[in-house]
Amino acid sequence: MRPHPHRYPFVSPLLCSLVLAGSAAHAQNGQQTPEHSQVAKASRSSAGSSFIPNDSWINAAALRLYELGYLPTLYTGLRPWTRASLAHMLLLSRDAILAHETGSEAEGIFDRLSRELRPELEAGTGGAKTAIIPESVYTRIRGIHGDILNDSFHFGQSVVNDYGRPYQSGFNNSTGYSAQAASGPFSVYFRGEYQHAPSAPGFTPAVAAALTAVDTGPDPRFPSPVVQPGPIPATDVFRIIEADAGVHVLGHEVSFGKRDAWLGPGTGGSMIWSNNAESPYTFGINRTEPLWVPGLSRLTGLFRYEFRVGSLKGHTVPNSPWVHNEKISFKPTPDIEFGFSRAVIWGGKDHAPITIGSFWRSFVSVSGVTPAVKASREDPGARFSSFDFTWRIPWQGHLFTLYTDSITHDTVFPIANPPRSGWRPGIYISRLPWAHHADLRVEAADTDTNVRSLDKGQYTYWETAQPNGYTNKGQLMGDWIGRQGKGGQAWFTWHLKPDQWVQLDYRMAKASNLFLTGGTTQQQGGISAVLRPVPQLEVTAAFHGELWRAPMLANGTHTNYIGDMQLRWYPERHR
Repeated sequence: MRPHPHRYPFVSPLLCSLVLAGSAAHAQNGQQTPEHSQVAKASRSSAGSSFIPNDSWINAAALRLYELGYLPTLYTGLRPWTRASLAHMLLLSRDAILAHETGSEAEGIFDRLSRELRPELEAGTGGAKTAIIPESVYTRIRGIHGDILNDSFHFGQSVVNDYGRPYQSGFNNSTGYSAQAASGPFSVYFRGEYQHAPSAPGFTPAVAAALTAVDTGPDPRFPSPVVQPGPIPATDVFRIIEADAGVHVLGHEVSFGKRDAWLGPGTGGSMIWSNNAESPYTFGINRTEPLWVPGLSRLTGLFRYEFRVGSLKGHTVPNSPWVHNEKISFKPTPDIEFGFSRAVIWGGKDHAPITIGSFWRSFVSVSGVTPAVKASREDPGARFSSFDFTWRIPWQGHLFTLYTDSITHDTVFPIANPPRSGWRPGIYISRLPWAHHADLRVEAADTDTNVRSLDKGQYTYWETAQPNGYTNKGQLMGDWIGRQGKGGQAWFTWHLKPDQWVQLDYRMAKASNLFLTGGTTQQQGGISAVLRPVPQLEVTAAFHGELWRAPMLANGTHTNYIGDMQLRWYPERHR
């Protein structure tokens, strides 16, 4: 049986506020139930909790449970979630899930997540909380045959949303470990790995010179970065993927470190912030528990928000600018979510000082500025904003979910001027007629706006005074579709178990010939699987084939084949 669209553990806004803002929870008859009492106690908890990495199976399982009609306080456009906040979501959905027939897919996901999050569930109900958890040890071997693309700022990528890990044709390897710890309100998460990628020829001097010209703005007052020709040396480094230390304060995680983020409802990309680039070190404040504000929330519903600020690397003109990002998301009903986000790159050596004053100027600036101001120390920075919307349609047992993501440059929000904005719409079908454990997702992506006065890719993800663009260490922090691109993705997934699945996927992209001479074309298809031969061992295997054309880079049609095999061992936890 599918869940009834109104069968949630809470119905009224009053109950939402009482349960999730930390007050006493009440059922519809006005009497407090043991279940709501447990949730209220969990929401008031001051215990620290680490964030769940976006590439974890936990994240995928929670999204599947949400799209089946549960987890009414899950925010798809503000990820990652903490382990404790996801545990609270499970408690809210427990009655609705267990009220249906035994053995359903939703019940299986709920049981598996409950086992994984048992320390957080025990902490929320007065039990003991695990202090230190060695999370996993893993190694991934990637073999690549053929010519690849790995320049997201110009030509595109053969591998996307992989935390900026290096890859080249030949043998590639990532071997690492992760662990988490919590003590009272404090929490720590760490994931580090050794990375190897072979050497490569890199750009020829002619291609490097052509790309330098592409990134050169029309105003001579603004210096331009110089794209360097090859060769590219082999990579052999130990790199921190995530290292985050936080303290829980009144429903917020206040943290500093290197933490991933995904600020859109899509699966293939996020316009304002994704895992496509290596994460920068930032100071952040994240409202992990949904908040109810009397009066306002009667219109907007519960909401969450996040703020981050930190330094970017890999920029040369100007060197070492900073970025701050804000996001607020609302849920007027359990099935509707919308959010607004803003990111500003400002400052940098010999351009504008990084001070409280320059930060505040970039934070409050929403109006247009002249080129003279852009070239001065008063420059508010490169300003980008996004809007996203998700509707989990309640009819037919939440069969369909519609959503869209967007981004614009120097406009208050994309919905104020859609033709000047980039968009990523999508549709999700939670089950197919002939296979209720299979789903289908399709997304499009488009940053080829109608701002033809700023062709050559000099609008979305680019800025006159920040010509290295919306990047960290050379890779786009937003959607892999890049500058003046169009494309889409599709996934067919067969869910074997909550933490195991088989997936077919397809991805295509085209960059405008106004941006790069001759444009670019990519088509990629593949199959992947996540299996567990024993409970503690996760085996991930994938194979993809790609065909691409980029006349500015190389003549003709090129192909590559990418094979991945990853082993991840989860040490047995003593609880």
